[in-house]
Amino acid sequence: MLLQIILTTLIFNSKGQREVQEGEVELPVAWALQAGYRMLDTASAYNNEEQVGQGVRRSGVPREDVFLVTKLGLHEQRDVLAALKRSLARLNMTYVDLYLIHNPVAIKEDTDEFDVIDYVDTWKGMEETKRLGLAKSIGISNFNISQMERLMANSEIKPAVLQVEVNLNLAQNKILEFTKAHNISVMAYTPFGSLFLKNTNAPPPRVDNPILVGLGFKYNKTVPQIALRYLVQKGVIPIPKSIKKERIEQNIDIFDFELSDEDFDRLSEFNQDYRTVWPSFWQNHPYYPFEKKDVPDPDLFLTGLHET
Repeated sequence: MLLQIILTTLIFNSKGQREVQEGEVELPVAWALQAGYRMLDTASAYNNEEQVGQGVRRSGVPREDVFLVTKLGLHEQRDVLAALKRSLARLNMTYVDLYLIHNPVAIKEDTDEFDVIDYVDTWKGMEETKRLGLAKSIGISNFNISQMERLMANSEIKPAVLQVEVNLNLAQNKILEFTKAHNISVMAYTPFGSLFLKNTNAPPPRVDNPILVGLGFKYNKTVPQIALRYLVQKGVIPIPKSIKKERIEQNIDIFDFELSDEDFDRLSEFNQDYRTVWPSFWQNHPYYPFEKKDVPDPDLFLTGLHET
């Protein structure tokens, strides 16, 4: 049985995604699998698929026991099959368990210019990867409800998974109602929301919030473990990211307790529909999936991409 938590392999510092160093991902992947994780999340955009594959082999866990997720890059949407074959070559694997369209927005290769490719056409390429057995399942990431409705109305194979931001700050209740009605599983990236953010106008809670600290004391767990358990009970699969062995082991140690209904409801009150990851510089693309707003700082979206 797959543990309902997934380790992402993306590496960040205070300036956002950074270049992966040799061995930096391989070892944490091996640690994670040895600690009991059976789901790993990567993407062509993360530039670490090779190390993820090496980490799986290093762990000693059989490939068939690992549920591996990778994603189609924003600049790869004109040839989905070729893109997945490149990912498989980097992973040194013959298939992935789940292949996602990383974003409905497309970017021209080797540029920052928008490329207007209908995600319905991109999805046809995704369907081909599943028919060929290169992807056991296919899904989407960062799609909104209207985009999902249009996609499903124009597809033969329905998306199995939606990956979006979900945390204490961003409950995504409408999307979760929609995905539940259509039998689409949800993976939640940025599961800690604003917990570790400093010098920001993001709404609470922070990691030292008295309510969270009190719940940690009550259940003999850390505040991050409380936040992850909340998401599991909310019915989503959280995607914490870490390259620290102790944190990796802590993040999966959330299946020996359950939040009471009262405590779950208290945590739900933190929701402000606040998006931590917000790539506003894409908002003029015709398939931009999020709300459009005036942003004084174009790098605002990087503030939420922390590790734990």
